Amino acid sequence: MPQRISWLVLAFLAVFTGIACAEPQVLRRGNQLEPESLDPHRARGAEAANILRDLYEGLTRAAPDGSIVPGVAERWEVSEDGRRYLFYLRDDARWSNGDPVTAEDFVFGLRRSVAPDTASPYAKSLGVIVNATAVLAGERAPETLGVAALDQRTLEIRLAQPAPYLVAMLAHHSTYPVHRDSVERHGERFTRPGNHVSNGAYALADWQVNTLIRLERNPHYWDADAVRIDTVYYYPISDEEAEFNRFRAGELDVTQTIPVRRFEWLRANMPESLRVAPYLSTYFYGFNLHKPPFRDAPGLRRALELAVDKELIAEKVLGRGELPAYSLTPPGIAGYRSPEPDYATWPMEKRIAEARRLYAAAGYSGDKPLEVEIRYNTGDTHHHVALAIANMWKRHLGVKTRLVHEEWRVFLQNRRQAELTQVFRAGWVGDYNDPHTFLQLMHSASGINDYGYRNEEYDRLLDAAAQETDAKRRMQLMRQAEAVLLEDHAILPLYVYVSKHLVNPRLGGWQDNLLDHHASRDLYFKD
Repeated sequence: MPQRISWLVLAFLAVFTGIACAEPQVLRRGNQLEPESLDPHRARGAEAANILRDLYEGLTRAAPDGSIVPGVAERWEVSEDGRRYLFYLRDDARWSNGDPVTAEDFVFGLRRSVAPDTASPYAKSLGVIVNATAVLAGERAPETLGVAALDQRTLEIRLAQPAPYLVAMLAHHSTYPVHRDSVERHGERFTRPGNHVSNGAYALADWQVNTLIRLERNPHYWDADAVRIDTVYYYPISDEEAEFNRFRAGELDVTQTIPVRRFEWLRANMPESLRVAPYLSTYFYGFNLHKPPFRDAPGLRRALELAVDKELIAEKVLGRGELPAYSLTPPGIAGYRSPEPDYATWPMEKRIAEARRLYAAAGYSGDKPLEVEIRYNTGDTHHHVALAIANMWKRHLGVKTRLVHEEWRVFLQNRRQAELTQVFRAGWVGDYNDPHTFLQLMHSASGINDYGYRNEEYDRLLDAAAQETDAKRRMQLMRQAEAVLLEDHAILPLYVYVSKHLVNPRLGGWQDNLLDHHASRDLYFKD
């Protein structure tokens, strides 16, 4: 029956829209990195998130244009004080094994996401839910979390304070439900093919580590009739040039990125495939603040930042539309304007002179240079940026820099070990259009604060913003917090990303959006 329905959908599209969908509907996507995990509560990184958006569906989801629309919840109600949400689930929501998706599945998933044993990197983001912070700290049991199944189709979420971003946050994979029986039966191996049960448009069919992940259309998905792609392959291809060559050879329909040196050629020769758009994401370097030389050394950190020509990196090293970054939060967030550091308008000559003064004040010179290591995950762009920064630090200050590149999983593991890093590549993709998704990264209690940043004033301002009910005042508090972060030079912002893909011109349904979310369920091939 599902296959017959798929043909009816194709026929409808052909007759009533003039679009003829080709068969077979097999989508091949470059995904740059092997996902660290396909456990939605433990996964980290855009590459895992791409796959999880195909496998699962939250209470809400992102539409093709990036707007937030109903997912498993067909509607919801919010109390007048903004602290109680009721979500009404679809009657026909099903897991890939045919089991009904219930409110209790979301209760189990949210409790699991904040449980200390799960060690979710995003658990702090759920701190707005009643008792979440205490559960995460081990002070309360997960069963005390402010979520409840009022009946099989009604989920209640109670908040400690209003959170206008909650509905958008519930589209994030850290809030997805998981199939309780599978988790309890298989433990950590519930994410493997044969064990995995999902509630999204696709089910996991094959996972060959560092080779491919194959998804097949889930016939039990509540909106399966509208899903036109039958099979999706994700290929982890860290070499940007290799990904580009596979696209040109017709082996990929979508790339995760494009090589820096190919951009002008692509713009001239393959403009119909090149997609470049604004992206809610910032690329930066992190300092290890757990130990010397960067612990308790804001002057040295400022010197290194001033010595970097961010305009040159954005325009010449990259040159794909990226913008120089002077803050953690990128432009494009509704109702928010990032604070700008004092040096942002200085000419490079003045920046370099001040960098040299601060470098000397920190105790370094030509006879006693700073020796530092930049660690980054394998990739052409990361390598080009690291080379450029090492050259600037050497030329302007005399710093001796060693470059270390590692496979993604190894890189992440080493980033979390304070003894193994000094300066490291970092970046953040907004999970929803609100500054909180960026600023919570540096809170001292954050599970993804790999930097060792601790500032009581920063935490106080962020916590106050979380309690604030006035939208304008809330934004002001977050702006003050970000100003503290920038004054500390806890990170080195480098540039604001653009999303950049090569997309098969025959692939329909693709819409550029600020979040760069492109679920396979929304795509289809045209003849």
